[in-house]
Amino acid sequence: MDNLLAGPPPTYLPDLPEAKEALESGAKAADVAARFPSYSAAWATLAEEYFAQGHAVTSYAFARTGYHRGLDQLRRAGWKGHGPIPWEHEPNRGFLRSLYALARAAQAIGEKDEAERCLQFLKDSSAEAYDVLTKGS
Repeated sequence: MDNLLAGPPPTYLPDLPEAKEALESGAKAADVAARFPSYSAAWATLAEEYFAQGHAVTSYAFARTGYHRGLDQLRRAGWKGHGPIPWEHEPNRGFLRSLYALARAAQAIGEKDEAERCLQFLKDSSAEAYDVLTKGS
């Protein structure tokens, strides 16, 4: 018998090995994002770099781009707006990092409600991602 109380199944984003390899080999994140605009990890990296340099507005813009690119991919993968997006599946990490970067930058520019919504979305999507990403905050 099916469990009628079970939530939706986890969503797993597709791997983009060429983009991942470019970013991991030391290519500039901006170059990787330009070459592979759907690769959320490049946008998350840009958001993280600019936030660390004190540029919260620029970080916000990059994080929002990575977030929306990830949402597009999630929907194509069958995601219906809720349900697990496992951190342990490496291709999901770019989206989850973008979501956290968006929350952090939103908080920094005074968008408290958006920051709270993004953090809750992160926690609901992957408790592990929430723990990993917020650990040093």
